[in-house]
Amino acid sequence: MIATMEPPYSKTQPAAREYHAPVLSQEVLEALLPAVGKQFVDCTLGGGGHSELLLNAGASVLGVDQDPEAVAYASARLAVFARQFRAIRSNFGEVGAVLAGLGIGAVDGFLLDLGVSSHQLDTPGRGFSFQADGPLDMRMNPQGPVTAADLVNTAGASQLERMFKEYGEEPQARRIAARLVKDRLVRPFRTTLELASAVEAVSPRRGRTHPATKVFQALRIAVNRELEVLEQALEHLGGLLLPGGRLAVITFHSLEDRIVKQAFLRRSAPTLDRPEWSAPRENPECIFRKITTKPLIATELEQRVNPRSRSAKLRVVERLGPSQRLTRC
Repeated sequence: MIATMEPPYSKTQPAAREYHAPVLSQEVLEALLPAVGKQFVDCTLGGGGHSELLLNAGASVLGVDQDPEAVAYASARLAVFARQFRAIRSNFGEVGAVLAGLGIGAVDGFLLDLGVSSHQLDTPGRGFSFQADGPLDMRMNPQGPVTAADLVNTAGASQLERMFKEYGEEPQARRIAARLVKDRLVRPFRTTLELASAVEAVSPRRGRTHPATKVFQALRIAVNRELEVLEQALEHLGGLLLPGGRLAVITFHSLEDRIVKQAFLRRSAPTLDRPEWSAPRENPECIFRKITTKPLIATELEQRVNPRSRSAKLRVVERLGPSQRLTRC
């Protein structure tokens, strides 16, 4: 059981919070167990808040992020840790290639803090939010080939409907898709508020949540191939952990959490059983033991201080050593 305590704040924490407040800080520290001599990869560097926590504990950190603004900001902010810290611009689905290029075989831990950062949400020019008008972009990597505007203005009605259903779990997906296809014939969608207004015309606001929230989530996931990249990373990161090393993943919506939960379950089950088998069989994919049987969530205090932490869930697994694997699996 991982105990929860009040989140730690360092001398540079206020600056970090201006960019992106790291969620579940104490829980991450207690999950990854950073110490002098250990090496970690922060696969979603953002403002560097989580990396700083690991660095303050004496560990070395490689920060990875596909957003050049995040890499530049965190590199400057964490320059005091020059001997322990290095930042690389890359997608976390390519971490294996990054480590190989640096001559690193395996590490003590990986952290994935999924979703969009506070900075990206609060910067209208990135197009992630409808709180202020901005270009309909949503690319975490500004050099990515497809924008949200490209999808909204070129995808067929059935493709948009499927996207809104699968990635946004939007109940009005068909009606919204039909409306967007109709409206774009008159004028292509170019800004976030244009899209939000069109969605609201089909699905009027009820309660505090804006009716375009799920549509924006779906487009962001599709633009950045978030679920595909997550599945790819989960498939390979375990093989890059030292025995006893840990993989910690923070999710913010059910689609991500379901993928993480199923991947961890599949690779931590000692045996497999099927109705057609006479007896359970050894699971060849079993390389983990679960550290968290249920996801950890933010304390009430953290949720009050940082409302965006309310939907955060942390799941953690540990890499089994060869002898542990023989015993367990």
